[in-house]
Amino acid sequence: MQDLATKFENLTIQSDFIFKKVMSRKRICKHLLEELLQIEIADINYLEAEKTLEPEYTSRGIRLDIIVADDKHTHYNLEMQVKNNKNPETDTYVLPKRSRYYQALLDIDLLQKGQPYDLLPPTFIIFICVFDFFEQDNYVYTFKKRCLENLELELPDEATTMLLNTKGTHGDISKDIKSFYDYVNNHIVTTDFTKQIDDEISYLKLDTKVRREFMLMEARLLDERREGKAEGIAEGEAIGLAKGEAEHKLKVAKLMLAKGCYSLQEITELSGLSLADVEKLKEES
Repeated sequence: MQDLATKFENLTIQSDFIFKKVMSRKRICKHLLEELLQIEIADINYLEAEKTLEPEYTSRGIRLDIIVADDKHTHYNLEMQVKNNKNPETDTYVLPKRSRYYQALLDIDLLQKGQPYDLLPPTFIIFICVFDFFEQDNYVYTFKKRCLENLELELPDEATTMLLNTKGTHGDISKDIKSFYDYVNNHIVTTDFTKQIDDEISYLKLDTKVRREFMLMEARLLDERREGKAEGIAEGEAIGLAKGEAEHKLKVAKLMLAKGCYSLQEITELSGLSLADVEKLKEES
């Protein structure tokens, strides 16, 4: 418990838990969107913080940090990305396909059954990355669908994906967005906007309910990891036993075949191998 308490005290805006809490404050989230997109937003509504989207039980569920809609029905999904993860099996970065999946499931959730496609609202998937995915030093990378034969021709599906690079040095961003980047990177307060964020985090850390929520969440995750580890060990042991048993059966059958005084049926009964396996082993030897 002491370790969890220390972890809570050391949380920053980079933590999913703190990021969600801070962006749940309307004035902060609204101002961040306005400064980032250089637009005026009259109001925003929270659809559901950290919403889990699972359209079918066979699909991979995702947990979205913050989903809000503005007064013009444009929907925004804000996510903090601290690690540029790779799939160890394919050695490819997961962020591009992750953004594609987020967009697809968000669209499915926004369009009710039987509704026409043109009712899909404009959407922004926004990843706040503490790394430069494309290594071009841009502050922001904005993506829309364009025609390869004519790059000026844009597909008007109103879906936008933005990768924010807090380590960037190039591009045109507002003073408040730059200060937000500095705060995310180094916990430096340089504007009134980042002071609001820093004050909010300080208030959160004094709130016993928030502290309890974090510690319960961490304890639950720890239990899940332990259960997963235990299941993995048990599965590994079961696989090891099965492999050992198979090797033993094979060894017995080989010894009996080598003596040459046992019928195939006897070898099958005493080794535990199938008749087909014994016949195949005899052919090979």
